[in-house]
Formats: sequence, C-alpha cells, structure tokens
Amino acid sequence: MDYKLEMSPAEMRELGYRVVDLIADHFAQLPDKPVGAKGDPALLRPAFLAAPPAQPVPSGEILRRLEADVFSHILNIGHPRFFAFVPGPSNFVSAMADALASGFNVFNGSWLGGSAAAAVELAVIDWFRTWCGFPEEAGGLFVSGGSMANLTALVVARHTRLDDRTAGATIYYSDQTHSSIDRALRVIGFMPDQIRRIPSDDEFRLPLDALAARVAEDRAAGLRPFAVIANAGTTNTGAIDPLAEIAGFCEAEELWMHIDGAYGAAAVISDRGRRLLRGIDLADSLSFDPHKWLFQPIECGCVLLRDAQLLKKTYRIMPEYLADVHRNVAEVNPCDYGIQLTRGFRALKVWMSVQAFGMDAFRAAVERGFVLAEIAERKLRDMANWELVTPAQMGIVCFRRREAGEKFYPRLHDAMLRDGFALATSTVLNGKTALRLCTINPRTTEDDIENTLDWLDALSEPRP
Repeated sequence: MDYKLEMSPAEMRELGYRVVDLIADHFAQLPDKPVGAKGDPALLRPAFLAAPPAQPVPSGEILRRLEADVFSHILNIGHPRFFAFVPGPSNFVSAMADALASGFNVFNGSWLGGSAAAAVELAVIDWFRTWCGFPEEAGGLFVSGGSMANLTALVVARHTRLDDRTAGATIYYSDQTHSSIDRALRVIGFMPDQIRRIPSDDEFRLPLDALAARVAEDRAAGLRPFAVIANAGTTNTGAIDPLAEIAGFCEAEELWMHIDGAYGAAAVISDRGRRLLRGIDLADSLSFDPHKWLFQPIECGCVLLRDAQLLKKTYRIMPEYLADVHRNVAEVNPCDYGIQLTRGFRALKVWMSVQAFGMDAFRAAVERGFVLAEIAERKLRDMANWELVTPAQMGIVCFRRREAGEKFYPRLHDAMLRDGFALATSTVLNGKTALRLCTINPRTTEDDIENTLDWLDALSEPRP
C-alpha cells in the first residue's frame, strides 16, 4: 500500500507513454472510427456501480477498461464527419497543454499562486481583445464555456446598470438566442415576465424595429429596460444580428449591449469573419468559446468586457485569508475578475497551440469552415429529395427532406447513430424540423461532405 499515492519514475513513464499513445492513435484513426455511440443506461450505469477497489488495479487493465467501456460510448466531437450541434475539433498540442497544466497542478486564481500562469492568461486575453477590436482598457478571463461566460457578463451588467436591483428591469433578445442566456437570467434573479424574446426576422436575426418598439413600450409602462443581447452566430443557423446597428441603438437608449459570440465570435480572426462580424467591437461585453472555432479541447470559454475594471468592481472580495494575495496592487489576481477562486490554467492550451501552429494556420482553418458549408449548400441544391432551409452562413447550413413528416427526423437520427458513419442533428425553424450541418472541423474534407449527404439520402430511403 502506498499511502503517498506516488509512482516511481519508471511507472509514471510507462503509464504516461501508454496514455500518449492512446491519444495519438485516437487523433490518427479518427477518420476511420465511428462518429460515436450512445450507451444504453440500463447497461452502462450498472457497469460502473461496483464498489471501489481496496487494492491497486494494474494500469494496463485500467486503460483497457477505459478503451472498452468508456471511450467506445462517447460522441467523437472531433471526428471529421461529426456535424452535430457545434463540433469540438481540438488538437493534440492543446491536449498536451492540458496534461501539463494538470501535471504541474497550476493554481491560477491569484498572482501569488501562479504568477506566470496569470501573465500568460493576460497575454492571451489581450490577443482576443485585439482581434475583436476592443480598446486597451478592455479585458476578461477564461471560464469553462459560453454558459459561464454569458453568466459572468450578465452579472456585471446587472451590477453596473441596476446596482443589483432587478425589480422592473427588462432585457431583450431574439428567439434564436442560446438557452444559456435563459439559464443565466434565471440564476441572477430575472423572472419570465422581465424577459423579452423578440421574434426573429426572415433571416433569423433580431429585428431592430421590433426591438425599438418593445423598449419604448416598456419605458412607457414604467419599466426599466437595461440590456440587449445580440448574437454573433446563432447555434441554429449561424445568423448574425445587426451588431453595429444594435450597438448604436443601445448607446442612444443607454442600454448594456452583450454579444453572445460563443459560437461565431472567434471567426473574427479571419478576413471573412471580420467583415461578417462588423460591430463586434462595440459591445459592452462579449462571450466566445475557444473550444469551438479556435479548436481547443473542452473546457475553454472566455468573457471580455469593454472596461475590465467593471469585472473587478463586480467580483472582487477581500477576505482576511487572502491578505497576502492582495498586498501588491501591481499584481493581477484572476479571482478578482470572476466567480472562481480556485481555477485552472485554461489559457495554456491556447497559447501553446498558437505557438506550435501559428496564427496563419488558425485563420486558414476558420476560412475552411466557411467553405465547407458552401460546398454542402451547392450539393444540397442539386439533390432531388432535399430542400435548403437556410443558406451556408458562418459554417452552418440547414435543410430538410421533402415531404417528410415530423416523425421522420427522430428515426433518421437514431439510424445515424446505429450506422456511425456521420452525425447531424436537427433543430426547429419557423415551426418545422430541419437538419443542420456545422462544418467547422478543419479535418473535414470535401469528400466527407459529399459522402455524408449521399449517405443521408440513402439512409432516408424507405426500407423494404
């Protein structure tokens, strides 16, 4: 029994090399693997309910069980034919960065706990600030993902504009806005009757005239409009709200403008993305997820504030046990800017992968996502059994089977999972179900697009 929970250097190397081999093989073999599998709860849950072992299990046996029972029952969201939801392509360098951050057990909550980690995070946040066109006084921090980024920003908006008093306050966004916004508002004390979900226009964007009318109506009723949430690439269709126009309206009406860019904001690193995201630099706050269109492993989200000091004014608390942390005012403590005190070194994987591949490669990978969706759109226009619902935009294209009823899509989804060649998921647009492909994985080839659509067509045909 080793109560110190330690291994010898030789044992550590043996386990480490085997883990790296597993990960390297996974990346190398992804195109030939099934896109993933969903396990049966009746089988999977009992498989892991045994009491924990009192004595050590050999590492080889542990890894074999992981391969057989765990990694065979996941969706491979980095698979080149995983088009469902928003893929997470990831990359090997960033996976190794996560291993390093975990191996050194870096505490990145304070300058005292991890000064170089804090410095790296500040540097990477400054890259993001520069890419998005935010001013020098802007800043932010890494969080788990878009849900936490949206929550972090909306707490700042509530504190800054409402002094945390939500009675009578109203907030506005389109019916295409991600559910994480609804969840965040519930957490920070907003009731359903304070939320204005405005029907989107024919292009699934937030219509400025309807927004203005609703704000005016609420002001006349004695309510307190305080914030608008705009989308920089919706999950459903990739639609981008008129960001610059909404920003002008918010400035005139003294409303906080938050942009949910969890899906699309990272596309700003490319020329096309920068043109499409005109006005993103005008937001008061912005969320985006490097674990989507910056190809990082989960978890890796980010929140940016036009004025970074508003984060500090909202979140900084100085208990007596952190006196040593706050003694030097020149030191930046990430815990002062968000919810977490104990937090990991998420910035390392972004920093390390950018060093390894260079920004030109990342820009080309983003541009590739746009192109692949356009390839899918062109093919769909020539397919007799399918009709286009939304054109390719921001790496997403939506389509439906002609004359198919609503029961068709769940059956098709189950058939896709059984076959394992590729995976697309559905959404509902204008009251009708449609399939969507999200094509942001740089490993995806033109053949993957062509073959997936042909496979879907064949899978959809009635069986004798």
